[in-house]
Amino acid sequence: MRTGTEPRPSRLQHQQLLVTLYGLYGQANQGIFPVSVLVGMFGALGIDAPAVRSTVSRLKRNGVLVSSKEAGIAGYSLSADVLDAFEEGDRRIYAPERSRPEDPWSLVIFSVPEAERNRRYELRTELTSLGFGAVGAGVAIAPNNVLSQAVHRLKDRGLDGYVEYFSADYLSEQDIASKVAQWWDLKELDGQYQDFLEIYGIAEREWAARLDSCKGIIDPAGDLARDAFAYYVPMLTVWRRFPYRDPNLPLEFLPDGWKAPAAKAAFWALDAQLAPVAKAYALALLDSRGVASGTSAIQDNASGQWPAEGSMASK
Repeated sequence: MRTGTEPRPSRLQHQQLLVTLYGLYGQANQGIFPVSVLVGMFGALGIDAPAVRSTVSRLKRNGVLVSSKEAGIAGYSLSADVLDAFEEGDRRIYAPERSRPEDPWSLVIFSVPEAERNRRYELRTELTSLGFGAVGAGVAIAPNNVLSQAVHRLKDRGLDGYVEYFSADYLSEQDIASKVAQWWDLKELDGQYQDFLEIYGIAEREWAARLDSCKGIIDPAGDLARDAFAYYVPMLTVWRRFPYRDPNLPLEFLPDGWKAPAAKAAFWALDAQLAPVAKAYALALLDSRGVASGTSAIQDNASGQWPAEGSMASK
Protein backbone atom coordinates (compact mmCIF):
# COMPACT_ATOMS: atom_id res chain seq x y z
CA MET A 1 0.00 0.00 0.00
CA ARG A 2 1.37 3.40 -0.99
CA THR A 3 1.91 5.92 1.80
CA GLY A 4 1.71 9.69 1.69
CA THR A 5 5.47 10.13 1.98
CA GLU A 6 6.45 8.12 -1.07
CA PRO A 7 7.24 9.91 -4.35
CA ARG A 8 4.17 9.85 -6.55
CA PRO A 9 4.01 8.75 -10.18
CA SER A 10 4.15 11.85 -12.31
CA ARG A 11 3.61 12.86 -15.91
CA LEU A 12 5.46 16.09 -15.34
CA GLN A 13 7.64 17.11 -18.23
CA HIS A 14 11.36 17.20 -17.59
CA GLN A 15 11.40 20.88 -18.57
CA GLN A 16 8.88 21.70 -15.83
CA LEU A 17 10.98 19.92 -13.21
CA LEU A 18 14.16 21.56 -14.44
CA VAL A 19 12.70 25.06 -14.17
CA THR A 20 11.56 24.28 -10.62
CA LEU A 21 15.06 23.08 -9.69
CA TYR A 22 16.67 26.24 -11.01
CA GLY A 23 14.13 28.43 -9.27
CA LEU A 24 14.60 26.67 -5.95
CA TYR A 25 18.35 26.15 -5.83
CA GLY A 26 19.99 28.14 -8.61
CA GLN A 27 20.96 31.01 -6.34
CA ALA A 28 23.48 28.75 -4.62
CA ASN A 29 25.73 29.13 -7.66
CA GLN A 30 24.66 32.33 -9.40
CA GLY A 31 21.94 30.45 -11.25
CA ILE A 32 24.40 28.08 -12.97
CA PHE A 33 24.29 24.28 -12.73
CA PRO A 34 26.92 21.99 -14.24
CA VAL A 35 25.39 19.04 -16.07
CA SER A 36 26.67 16.74 -13.32
CA VAL A 37 24.50 18.61 -10.80
CA LEU A 38 21.43 18.30 -13.00
CA VAL A 39 22.12 14.59 -13.46
CA GLY A 40 22.37 14.18 -9.69
CA MET A 41 19.17 16.12 -8.98
CA PHE A 42 17.17 14.34 -11.65
CA GLY A 43 18.61 11.05 -10.47
CA ALA A 44 17.04 11.67 -7.06
CA LEU A 45 13.75 12.17 -8.92
CA GLY A 46 14.11 8.79 -10.64
CA ILE A 47 15.17 10.13 -14.05
CA ASP A 48 18.31 8.64 -15.62
CA ALA A 49 21.34 10.51 -16.95
CA PRO A 50 20.73 9.98 -20.71
CA ALA A 51 17.24 11.50 -20.38
CA VAL A 52 18.67 14.47 -18.49
CA ARG A 53 21.38 15.12 -21.07
CA SER A 54 18.81 14.87 -23.86
CA THR A 55 16.57 17.35 -22.05
CA VAL A 56 19.45 19.79 -21.52
CA SER A 57 20.42 19.63 -25.21
CA ARG A 58 16.85 20.18 -26.35
CA LEU A 59 16.28 23.10 -23.98
CA LYS A 60 19.55 24.70 -25.04
CA ARG A 61 18.44 24.51 -28.69
CA ASN A 62 15.09 26.02 -27.74
CA GLY A 63 16.67 28.91 -25.84
CA VAL A 64 15.38 27.85 -22.42
CA LEU A 65 18.93 27.17 -21.19
CA VAL A 66 22.05 29.17 -22.00
CA SER A 67 25.70 28.19 -21.54
CA SER A 68 27.32 29.99 -18.61
CA LYS A 69 30.43 29.87 -16.46
CA GLU A 70 30.98 30.82 -12.81
CA ALA A 71 34.27 30.53 -10.90
CA GLY A 72 35.70 28.46 -13.73
CA ILE A 73 32.84 25.94 -13.65
CA ALA A 74 30.94 25.56 -16.92
CA GLY A 75 27.24 24.86 -16.87
CA TYR A 76 23.84 26.13 -17.86
CA SER A 77 21.49 28.80 -16.57
CA LEU A 78 17.89 29.66 -17.33
CA SER A 79 17.30 32.26 -20.01
CA ALA A 80 16.25 35.66 -18.69
CA ASP A 81 12.69 35.30 -20.04
CA VAL A 82 12.11 31.95 -18.35
CA LEU A 83 13.62 33.18 -15.08
CA ASP A 84 11.41 36.28 -15.12
CA ALA A 85 8.33 34.10 -15.64
CA PHE A 86 9.38 31.83 -12.80
CA GLU A 87 9.91 34.70 -10.38
CA GLU A 88 6.54 36.13 -11.40
CA GLY A 89 4.95 32.78 -10.59
CA ASP A 90 6.88 32.70 -7.33
CA ARG A 91 5.24 35.94 -6.27
CA ARG A 92 1.83 34.55 -7.15
CA ILE A 93 2.43 31.44 -5.03
CA TYR A 94 3.91 33.11 -1.97
CA ALA A 95 1.97 36.37 -2.00
CA PRO A 96 -1.50 35.49 -3.32
CA GLU A 97 -4.12 38.21 -3.16
CA ARG A 98 -7.80 37.25 -3.21
CA SER A 99 -10.10 39.96 -4.57
CA ARG A 100 -13.12 41.24 -2.62
CA PRO A 101 -16.74 41.34 -3.81
CA GLU A 102 -16.77 45.13 -3.89
CA ASP A 103 -13.61 45.43 -5.97
CA PRO A 104 -13.87 46.62 -9.59
CA TRP A 105 -13.11 44.30 -12.49
CA SER A 106 -10.41 44.58 -15.12
CA LEU A 107 -11.44 44.25 -18.75
CA VAL A 108 -9.06 43.68 -21.62
CA ILE A 109 -10.59 44.31 -25.03
CA PHE A 110 -8.49 42.97 -27.89
CA SER A 111 -8.62 42.77 -31.66
CA VAL A 112 -6.04 40.93 -33.74
CA PRO A 113 -6.10 40.88 -37.57
CA GLU A 114 -6.94 37.53 -39.15
CA ALA A 115 -3.53 37.51 -40.82
CA GLU A 116 -1.94 37.38 -37.34
CA ARG A 117 -3.90 34.49 -35.87
CA ASN A 118 -0.78 33.20 -34.12
CA ARG A 119 -0.61 36.47 -32.17
CA ARG A 120 -4.27 36.13 -31.24
CA TYR A 121 -3.58 32.67 -29.83
CA GLU A 122 -0.53 33.99 -27.97
CA LEU A 123 -2.57 36.85 -26.51
CA ARG A 124 -5.35 34.55 -25.29
CA THR A 125 -2.78 32.20 -23.78
CA GLU A 126 -1.11 35.02 -21.89
CA LEU A 127 -4.43 36.32 -20.57
CA THR A 128 -5.48 32.85 -19.45
CA SER A 129 -2.18 32.37 -17.64
CA LEU A 130 -2.81 35.64 -15.79
CA GLY A 131 -6.18 34.37 -14.55
CA PHE A 132 -8.47 36.11 -17.04
CA GLY A 133 -11.80 34.59 -17.99
CA ALA A 134 -13.59 34.96 -21.31
CA VAL A 135 -16.69 37.17 -21.39
CA GLY A 136 -16.98 36.96 -25.17
CA ALA A 137 -14.98 37.22 -28.38
CA GLY A 138 -12.22 39.72 -27.77
CA VAL A 139 -13.27 40.48 -24.18
CA ALA A 140 -11.40 39.10 -21.16
CA ILE A 141 -12.15 39.77 -17.49
CA ALA A 142 -10.21 39.38 -14.24
CA PRO A 143 -10.11 40.82 -10.73
CA ASN A 144 -8.71 44.32 -10.75
CA ASN A 145 -5.60 43.36 -8.78
CA VAL A 146 -4.03 41.62 -11.81
CA LEU A 147 -4.37 44.53 -14.24
CA SER A 148 -0.92 46.03 -13.64
CA GLN A 149 0.66 42.62 -14.15
CA ALA A 150 -1.28 42.14 -17.38
CA VAL A 151 -0.17 45.52 -18.72
CA HIS A 152 3.46 44.69 -17.93
CA ARG A 153 3.32 41.14 -19.35
CA LEU A 154 1.58 42.06 -22.61
CA LYS A 155 3.98 44.93 -23.18
CA ASP A 156 6.97 42.64 -22.66
CA ARG A 157 5.50 40.17 -25.17
CA GLY A 158 4.85 42.88 -27.75
CA LEU A 159 1.10 42.32 -27.53
CA ASP A 160 0.00 45.62 -26.03
CA GLY A 161 -0.72 47.12 -29.45
CA TYR A 162 -3.72 44.83 -29.83
CA VAL A 163 -5.45 45.65 -26.55
CA GLU A 164 -7.30 48.33 -24.59
CA TYR A 165 -7.62 48.22 -20.79
CA PHE A 166 -10.63 49.15 -18.68
CA SER A 167 -11.63 49.07 -15.03
CA ALA A 168 -15.35 48.37 -14.60
CA ASP A 169 -18.18 47.62 -12.17
CA TYR A 170 -20.74 44.86 -12.68
CA LEU A 171 -24.16 46.55 -13.05
CA SER A 172 -26.38 43.73 -14.29
CA GLU A 173 -29.23 42.48 -12.12
CA GLN A 174 -28.18 38.88 -12.74
CA ASP A 175 -26.34 37.04 -9.96
CA ILE A 176 -22.66 37.50 -10.66
CA ALA A 177 -21.82 34.05 -9.29
CA SER A 178 -23.74 32.51 -12.19
CA LYS A 179 -21.84 34.68 -14.66
CA VAL A 180 -18.48 33.85 -13.11
CA ALA A 181 -19.19 30.16 -13.75
CA GLN A 182 -19.60 31.03 -17.44
CA TRP A 183 -16.46 33.15 -17.69
CA TRP A 184 -14.15 30.61 -15.99
CA ASP A 185 -14.16 26.81 -16.10
CA LEU A 186 -14.57 26.49 -12.35
CA LYS A 187 -15.60 22.84 -12.51
CA GLU A 188 -12.34 21.83 -14.16
CA LEU A 189 -10.26 23.95 -11.76
CA ASP A 190 -12.08 22.53 -8.73
CA GLY A 191 -11.42 19.04 -10.05
CA GLN A 192 -7.71 19.82 -10.32
CA TYR A 193 -7.65 20.99 -6.70
CA GLN A 194 -9.44 17.77 -5.74
CA ASP A 195 -6.82 15.73 -7.60
CA PHE A 196 -4.09 17.54 -5.67
CA LEU A 197 -5.81 16.77 -2.38
CA GLU A 198 -6.20 13.10 -3.25
CA ILE A 199 -2.48 12.81 -3.93
CA TYR A 200 -1.00 15.10 -1.28
CA GLY A 201 -3.73 15.73 1.28
CA ILE A 202 -2.78 12.79 3.53
CA ALA A 203 0.96 13.37 3.47
CA GLU A 204 1.41 16.04 6.16
CA ARG A 205 0.92 13.73 9.15
CA GLU A 206 3.13 10.99 7.73
CA TRP A 207 5.95 13.39 6.91
CA ALA A 208 5.67 14.93 10.37
CA ALA A 209 6.18 11.48 11.90
CA ARG A 210 9.22 10.78 9.74
CA LEU A 211 10.81 14.13 10.50
CA ASP A 212 10.05 13.92 14.23
CA SER A 213 11.70 10.49 14.40
CA CYS A 214 15.03 12.16 13.59
CA LYS A 215 14.79 14.36 16.71
CA GLY A 216 15.51 17.51 14.72
CA ILE A 217 18.81 16.33 13.16
CA ILE A 218 18.84 15.25 9.52
CA ASP A 219 21.82 14.24 7.42
CA PRO A 220 21.55 16.49 4.33
CA ALA A 221 23.04 13.74 2.18
CA GLY A 222 21.04 10.91 3.75
CA ASP A 223 18.06 8.89 2.62
CA LEU A 224 15.44 10.98 4.44
CA ALA A 225 16.66 14.23 2.89
CA ARG A 226 16.75 12.58 -0.53
CA ASP A 227 13.20 11.28 -0.05
CA ALA A 228 12.01 14.75 0.98
CA PHE A 229 13.66 16.25 -2.11
CA ALA A 230 12.12 13.60 -4.37
CA TYR A 231 8.68 14.31 -2.93
CA TYR A 232 8.87 18.09 -2.65
CA VAL A 233 10.17 19.05 -6.10
CA PRO A 234 7.40 17.28 -8.08
CA MET A 235 4.75 18.47 -5.61
CA LEU A 236 5.85 22.07 -6.01
CA THR A 237 6.00 21.66 -9.79
CA VAL A 238 2.39 20.46 -9.77
CA TRP A 239 1.35 23.33 -7.49
CA ARG A 240 3.02 25.95 -9.66
CA ARG A 241 0.25 25.48 -12.22
CA PHE A 242 -2.49 26.72 -9.92
CA PRO A 243 -1.50 30.40 -9.57
CA TYR A 244 -1.80 30.63 -13.36
CA ARG A 245 -5.21 28.97 -13.45
CA ASP A 246 -6.92 30.29 -10.33
CA PRO A 247 -7.99 33.96 -10.59
CA ASN A 248 -8.44 34.13 -6.78
CA LEU A 249 -12.02 35.30 -7.08
CA PRO A 250 -13.95 36.27 -3.95
CA LEU A 251 -15.14 33.16 -2.13
CA GLU A 252 -18.66 34.61 -2.23
CA PHE A 253 -18.64 34.12 -6.03
CA LEU A 254 -17.44 30.51 -5.93
CA PRO A 255 -19.43 27.26 -5.59
CA ASP A 256 -20.13 25.71 -2.21
CA GLY A 257 -17.47 23.18 -1.29
CA TRP A 258 -14.79 24.93 -3.35
CA LYS A 259 -11.63 22.82 -2.89
CA ALA A 260 -9.01 25.55 -3.19
CA PRO A 261 -8.77 26.46 0.54
CA ALA A 262 -8.23 22.84 1.57
CA ALA A 263 -5.70 22.25 -1.21
CA LYS A 264 -3.82 25.41 -0.29
CA ALA A 265 -3.70 24.36 3.37
CA ALA A 266 -2.24 21.00 2.34
CA PHE A 267 0.35 22.67 0.12
CA TRP A 268 1.45 25.16 2.77
CA ALA A 269 1.78 22.44 5.41
CA LEU A 270 3.98 20.29 3.17
CA ASP A 271 5.98 23.29 1.99
CA ALA A 272 6.78 24.21 5.59
CA GLN A 273 7.84 20.65 6.40
CA LEU A 274 9.78 19.70 3.30
CA ALA A 275 11.27 22.84 1.75
CA PRO A 276 14.16 23.17 4.23
CA VAL A 277 15.00 19.45 4.11
CA ALA A 278 14.86 19.31 0.31
CA LYS A 279 17.02 22.41 0.11
CA ALA A 280 19.63 20.86 2.40
CA TYR A 281 19.79 17.81 0.15
CA ALA A 282 20.19 19.99 -2.96
CA LEU A 283 22.99 22.01 -1.37
CA ALA A 284 24.75 18.86 -0.19
CA LEU A 285 24.60 17.56 -3.74
CA LEU A 286 26.04 20.83 -5.03
CA ASP A 287 28.90 20.51 -2.55
CA SER A 288 29.56 16.94 -3.65
CA ARG A 289 29.87 18.15 -7.27
CA GLY A 290 32.38 20.86 -6.33
CA VAL A 291 29.89 23.74 -6.30
CA ALA A 292 30.29 25.62 -3.01
CA SER A 293 27.02 26.13 -1.15
CA GLY A 294 27.90 26.17 2.55
CA THR A 295 25.52 23.37 3.47
CA SER A 296 25.30 21.88 6.96
CA ALA A 297 23.09 19.52 8.94
CA ILE A 298 19.57 20.75 9.68
CA GLN A 299 18.28 21.22 13.18
CA ASP A 300 14.81 22.44 14.05
CA ASN A 301 14.36 25.70 15.88
CA ALA A 302 13.48 26.19 19.52
CA SER A 303 9.75 25.84 18.89
CA GLY A 304 10.27 22.46 17.25
CA GLN A 305 8.73 23.61 13.95
CA TRP A 306 10.32 23.37 10.54
CA PRO A 307 10.82 26.84 9.04
CA ALA A 308 8.95 27.58 5.82
CA GLU A 309 10.77 29.04 2.86
CA GLY A 310 9.67 32.61 2.27
CA SER A 311 10.37 32.73 -1.46
CA MET A 312 11.77 30.23 -3.86
CA ALA A 313 13.43 32.80 -6.04
CA SER A 314 15.26 34.42 -3.15
CA LYS A 315 16.22 31.30 -1.17
